[in-house]
Amino acid sequence: MTTHMNTDLKQSWQRIAKRLKGELGDDLFTSWFARVEPEELADGRLFVSVPTRFLRSWIEAHYAQRLQKASEAELGHLDGVQIRVRTHGTALRLAALPDNQPPRMAIAHQPVSGLADRGSPLDAGQKFSTFITGGSNRLAHAAAHRIAESQPGLPVSFNPLFIHSSAGLGKTHLLNAVAWRIRENHPQRNVLFITAERFMYHFIGALRQRDTISFKDYFQAIDVLLIDDFQFLQGKVMTQEFYHTFSSLVDAKRQIVLAADVPPAQLDSIDQRMRSRLMGGLVVDIELPELELRREILAVKVAELLKREPAMRISIAVIEFIANKVTGSGRELDGALNRVVAHQQFTHQPLTVDLTAMVLRDMSPNPDQCRIKIDDILRIVGRHYNVARADLLSPRRARSVVVPRQIGMYLAKKLTARSLPEIGRRFGGRDHSTVLHAVRKIDEQMKGDDRLAREVALLIRLIEQQ
Repeated sequence: MTTHMNTDLKQSWQRIAKRLKGELGDDLFTSWFARVEPEELADGRLFVSVPTRFLRSWIEAHYAQRLQKASEAELGHLDGVQIRVRTHGTALRLAALPDNQPPRMAIAHQPVSGLADRGSPLDAGQKFSTFITGGSNRLAHAAAHRIAESQPGLPVSFNPLFIHSSAGLGKTHLLNAVAWRIRENHPQRNVLFITAERFMYHFIGALRQRDTISFKDYFQAIDVLLIDDFQFLQGKVMTQEFYHTFSSLVDAKRQIVLAADVPPAQLDSIDQRMRSRLMGGLVVDIELPELELRREILAVKVAELLKREPAMRISIAVIEFIANKVTGSGRELDGALNRVVAHQQFTHQPLTVDLTAMVLRDMSPNPDQCRIKIDDILRIVGRHYNVARADLLSPRRARSVVVPRQIGMYLAKKLTARSLPEIGRRFGGRDHSTVLHAVRKIDEQMKGDDRLAREVALLIRLIEQQ
């Protein structure tokens, strides 16, 4: 009798599965329902099982109503469809719950072994204590610090946190600092720091082994996920998989921190749905360090150098010259200082400002000026303000077009060696006086409009690094 009932249930489930596949399509059905098995029909409820907790949670959160509807179409009215997790071939039974409660399982939270092995190694030198703050990075530092100090179980302040900047400005440092602080304060929490490249490596391995369910279950166990170099995430299947991982963690109130070279709106490798979710959190950028911060960075680097080389003498004038000459990242400041010191050590010449100027003579403030094209400026400005290239070149006078056009002209003047008449010709055949007016107007407005100044700084970075 039991065998006959099991056979009938399996046949019913095959019809239910066919209905689900027709509604969801082959890809979604294979991802989420291919490994669902019917268990029993008892007390007016259908019991099915899945191999992992992640799969059960995902189906409950996203497909519960579809599953119930498809099941009732074959089996008649049901009081519910409950999902069990199979372990070693046996489904774990759920505790009895009131009818109005969704099925859940009490699971003791334990740190997952192997997280560090699968993640990227942390840098012991990149902690909050070694991060030098200034006006250009204070917001990113404050946001990362709040996440690192948050208490387990409390609502997250913003999720995800998305930090973007040019290379060498401290994104990776902040991700490392968050990981170190949480591990120190809450060693029981599962924290994973990983690069986008390593994430892709693990997913490709799971595909080859035909074990993507274990991959999903692995990432579902993470409390805090930190992904560096997010702009390198590529491929339709890969980005879809990340979207599912991202959504399940955010829905479960797990914290995600991402770092990239560009803001979400400029990530061409992901679809609009993913970009929208990323922009739904807190997006902060780290700008190039201002003069005061450059001085402080150099002072710290010099102090570290003097610990190793007590006989070395570096004057304040030399530090001031480097801080004014090198306007790039902290990494570039470090490189400039190392070049000057190495030259002095090898030649035994006095470390003067003149020697420093000679050593750093090739460090132009605009080394990319010859490389940047007006077409690049038109493309990036148009995408940033959602204005078509044709509109930027047209006679249209709507403010939504005029302001981006003037900013584009300003950037063309600042970032290229083109003359005013040439810029005017490239912006729809305009007169050089129109370009000069736009340059002067944007320059003047930025002095009193901090938001505009930040937008222009962001556009300069995006153009220079494309």
